[in-house]
Amino acid sequence: MRKTALSAIILATVGWTASVSGAEKPVDRAQWYVGDNTTSDDLRRVPVPKGFGEPADVILIRNARLFDGTGAAAHPAQILIEHGHITRIAAGGELIAAPKDAQIIDAAGKTVMPGLIDLHTHLTYGEGGAATGADGEDDQASAALRGAERLRFFVESGVTAIRDVGSTGVTPFVLKEWVWAGRIPGPRVFPAGQLITGIGGHGTEGGGRTAPAHPEAAVYEANGPDGFRAAVRLQFKRGADLIKLGSHFSPEEVKAAVDEAHNLGLKVTVDAETIFTRMAVEAGVDCVEHPLPRSDETVKLMAAKGICSDMTLVPYQYINAGGGYMGSTSRRFTETNATTLAMAKKLQDAGVKIGIGTDLVVGWYRYLPDAYLQELRNYRLLDHTAAEALVTATRTNSEILGMADRLGTVQTGKLADLLIVDGKPDEALEDLKKLAVVIVNGRVVVRGGHVDLARHKQDKPPYSTAPAQ
Repeated sequence: MRKTALSAIILATVGWTASVSGAEKPVDRAQWYVGDNTTSDDLRRVPVPKGFGEPADVILIRNARLFDGTGAAAHPAQILIEHGHITRIAAGGELIAAPKDAQIIDAAGKTVMPGLIDLHTHLTYGEGGAATGADGEDDQASAALRGAERLRFFVESGVTAIRDVGSTGVTPFVLKEWVWAGRIPGPRVFPAGQLITGIGGHGTEGGGRTAPAHPEAAVYEANGPDGFRAAVRLQFKRGADLIKLGSHFSPEEVKAAVDEAHNLGLKVTVDAETIFTRMAVEAGVDCVEHPLPRSDETVKLMAAKGICSDMTLVPYQYINAGGGYMGSTSRRFTETNATTLAMAKKLQDAGVKIGIGTDLVVGWYRYLPDAYLQELRNYRLLDHTAAEALVTATRTNSEILGMADRLGTVQTGKLADLLIVDGKPDEALEDLKKLAVVIVNGRVVVRGGHVDLARHKQDKPPYSTAPAQ
C-alpha cells in the first residue's frame, strides 16, 4: 500500500489527471485524499487500512549486480525488502545489517532487476482459440483452473505483473485476489474483465455465446451509447482495473464508453483496426493494442494526444506462420510480418510510446519464456539495445499500465517485484531463461526456476488434541 500524497504527484506525471466533465484522461481520485491515507496497490486506488494485506516476509539480497530499470548502468548493490516493499538499497561496498528473521539471498554472480510486465494477456481463453464457446470456455470453474495454470507459466518466466484484457466472467477478478493474498503463485493481475464490443464485433465472429445473452462469456456485446456505458459500469462493479474495447462500434458508442471509464478513474485500451482505430483515438482512449492497419493521420493523432501502443508482434508471427487470420470479419485486411513490423516502426517514428505484451491465446502460453523473449527480440528490431528492451518491459510498461509510482523499477519505496537472474540479461536477453529467483509482492514464489511452495501452515483447532483419558 502507498500513501496517496506520493501517488498523486507521480500519477500526474504519467497522465492520470483530468477534469470530471471532460474525461479526456482517467480522473485521479488521489486529489481528494487528505493526509497520509493509504490506497490499494492496483489501479482502482481505494482506501485501505495501513499495512492491509502486507506480507510478513523480510528479505535481504546481498552481493547483487543491480539493473534497476531506470536506464542507469548495472552496479553492485544490496537490497532490503520488508513487508512487500523495497525499504533500502545500498550501493557499492556498503553493508546492510540483516534484520531479525530475515531471509538472506546471496546473489553473487547474478543480476537483480525489476520483474517483467506483460500488457496483453487472456488468462481464461480455451485451447480452441475463440473468445467464446469451445472447451468449456464460459464455465467459471474450468476458466479459473486454466487461469491458475497460465499464471504459473508467466511467473516462472519472470513476469511479475500482467494486464488481463479479456477473460471469462468474474474469473480474472478472483484470480487477482488469490494471487495478491499469496494463496496461489502468479504475477499481479490487473484485469479488464470482459472485452466490450458491438454486436457482431471482434471476438464474436461465428455466433458464439456472448453477454448479455450469456453473462459469463469473455466478450460482452453492447449496443448503443447507453449499452456501452452499462457494460463499462458492469466491469467496474465486478472489480476492473481498466476497460478493454474492441471494434466494431460507432463513434458515439466508443465515446460513451471512454467517458464513462475515465469518470470512474479507469484507463481504456482498444483492439481496433482501420476506421475504428480513428474513432477510438478521437474518443480519447489511452492505448491501442496490436500493429493493425491505421492511417498516417491516425498515427499522428495518437502521438499528439499521448496515446500509447502495445504492439504484440509475437502473436501475429505465430498466426502468420499458420497462414494468417481466416474467416474473421474484424480482420479484413492484408497482414504479414512485414506489415506488422512496418506499423510498429511507424508508431515509434511518430513518437508514440510503445509497450510490450504477448497476447498468448490458445496454447501459446506453453511457449513461455521464449514467447516473451521473442517480443523483446522484436523490440530490438526497432533499433534498441537489450538494456533498452528491458527498460521498456519494466519501467515503460509500468507507465502504460498506470503503476509507475509502485512498479517497474528497483527503487526505495517501490513494491518488491524482482527477478534474480544467473547472468546479465541487460547485455544478453537470452539470460532471462536462467531465472534463479522470482519475488512478487515481497514473497519468493519461484526458486531454482520453478514455483516454490512452502508446506501449508496448520491453524490451531478450536478443541483439545490431547488424548482422551
